[in-house]
Amino acid sequence: MTAALVRHPQGDVLIDTSVGRTIASQLKQAPFLFRLGTDLVPLKTAADQLDAAGYDRKNLRSILLTHAHWDHISGVPDFPGVPVLVTADEHRFISEGGWVTVTARSVDRSQLREYEFEGGPYLGFDRSHDLYGDGSLVIVPAPGHTPGSVVVFVTLPGGGRYAFVGDMVWQREAILEREERPWATSKIMGEDPVALRESLLRISAIVTRYPQFAIVPAHDGRGYASFPEWSRSALP
Repeated sequence: MTAALVRHPQGDVLIDTSVGRTIASQLKQAPFLFRLGTDLVPLKTAADQLDAAGYDRKNLRSILLTHAHWDHISGVPDFPGVPVLVTADEHRFISEGGWVTVTARSVDRSQLREYEFEGGPYLGFDRSHDLYGDGSLVIVPAPGHTPGSVVVFVTLPGGGRYAFVGDMVWQREAILEREERPWATSKIMGEDPVALRESLLRISAIVTRYPQFAIVPAHDGRGYASFPEWSRSALP
């Protein structure tokens, strides 16, 4: 369960939040069997880490969700007033998603902001949204895990390229081998297997064509090992 801060002159963006400071109370709203099977280890939340690094929250422009499951949206209450960017499909899913979006329904809904894919094709995806207008952060629709799941492509000034794929897969190898999660897991999560397969094949084709892309699944910590590190002294 991870989050990533993208820094930009027009304002920074936090991709997902991972679990937040209020996760214990949030999980009390989840079904008993889910709570029984969820074992959270103590960790530093995204807010804790940013605060410890001396990060100026005034620089945080928005939170961008790859999707609205509990372990991606839980930390939103730690960033009051910060706009949370979601697709229209995912916004609807929050309201209609049943138990899997119970945590999403507990956050301040006034923070949610919808965006559209008004841009043209991007790396094999039919539509896109260029958040800053300079190609440094481009979002594409990648439904399947949830109706409004997205992939976030980040290009750094030095040329490094990253694809944040959320929970499309749990490990990077699944992209290369084009392997989906076990049927039972997919069924429990309410995934759309046809849409998920299409999204997976598109990402796999990108990796084959552009091997320099670093694929970053949200639950595979190895994808974060290649991130450029910044120290407290580098923060404004």
